[in-house]
Amino acid sequence: MTLPIQRPDRKNPVTATRQSNLPPAERGRVALGMTAGAARGVFELQVCTDCGCVQYPPREACGQCLSVDLKWQAQNGAGNLLSSTTLHHSNDLYFRDRLPWRLGLVQLDAGPTVMTHLHGEVGQAPVRVQVGARLDRAGQAVLITYPEQGGTHMADDKMLREMTSDPKYRKALVTDGKTALGQAIVKALILAGADTVWVGQSEPWKQADGLLEIASMPQVFLVPLDLTDGRSVTELAGEIGGKVDMVINNAEMHRNHGIAGRRGTDSAKAEMEINYFGLLRLAQAFGPALAARAADGTTHATAWVNLLSIYALSNFPAHGTFSASKAAAYSLAQCLRAEMQPSGIRVINVFPGPIDDEWNQQIAPPKLSPESLAAAIIKALRDGVEDVYPGDIAQEWLQRWRDNPKVLEREISKNGA
Repeated sequence: MTLPIQRPDRKNPVTATRQSNLPPAERGRVALGMTAGAARGVFELQVCTDCGCVQYPPREACGQCLSVDLKWQAQNGAGNLLSSTTLHHSNDLYFRDRLPWRLGLVQLDAGPTVMTHLHGEVGQAPVRVQVGARLDRAGQAVLITYPEQGGTHMADDKMLREMTSDPKYRKALVTDGKTALGQAIVKALILAGADTVWVGQSEPWKQADGLLEIASMPQVFLVPLDLTDGRSVTELAGEIGGKVDMVINNAEMHRNHGIAGRRGTDSAKAEMEINYFGLLRLAQAFGPALAARAADGTTHATAWVNLLSIYALSNFPAHGTFSASKAAAYSLAQCLRAEMQPSGIRVINVFPGPIDDEWNQQIAPPKLSPESLAAAIIKALRDGVEDVYPGDIAQEWLQRWRDNPKVLEREISKNGA
């Protein structure tokens, strides 16, 4: 039975901050297919299209018939634990600091035998188990074995917390509290056990609906934050940057027009100022502080969440300049992920479809409620994934984009959906 983690004591300011070490990260190009699946929260293995043999480890040709036609397919992960062991010594710096560490050998029902990390609630062999793929601190896929029936505090397992960004007892910055989405995110964080939530206000003199309600919560602190103002971002980073464990950048500017729908570039510039340059300012100010605290105890700095849009994948002409700004932010977020990876900070990009807000009034349902999107963000943090596509519209666009981006572009320009 996993014991619940305890709220950490306040850090002794004289104590040196631990430096981050990462597990071995080298993978061949073929093995990165498993990482791509784990980044979406899916356990995938190669399956031979000729003989149907499931492959492990990843390889260039089928181990049974030598066919090179191997496709990545989702697996249910059910199997039997054959044996287990516990490491009490390791020459690897990452594992040496986290011993003891359990490993096990599992025979999957699909066929292969795999070496996995073991959750603390997995019993001794032989026993039925469930295997899943997760991203480790280095951003690479690893296999974890879970019990078929877990306890209440499974997420508090020491090994599992290393590979997720659970908000429990952590301190978060939500960059925009004026919107219904921002307020829903704050409430979801507190419900998930967050210790402190700083909530950005770009115009404190404007009393947005619902802001006083969340400000009355004991865990919530309103802070001045204007992502269009570099000084505002820098000053806030100097005040709380060394305390923040996760940044959730939900601030955005959204206008409904394309190129010919509005004269001039003022609105497009305003969208870029927040959606792209705002992210850049925020990353420059808060990124180094998060990276420096990536190994700072049980509630170390852990994640950066970007609110993007499914329109970042393929431009939606009715929201053309907004789509372009989100595409630019997506590219910047990939750069941020690469720069944060050496410290083990997880960068999570969220690609929702239309949100049920004032800028999508003319779009027919289904639309995402702020509460549903906030719940998807919390789930992404707990699952340790990198890319999330919440809602039916986002899932449909994603599938069409993967099938053929050019066809999707033509369909959108013709039908507007």
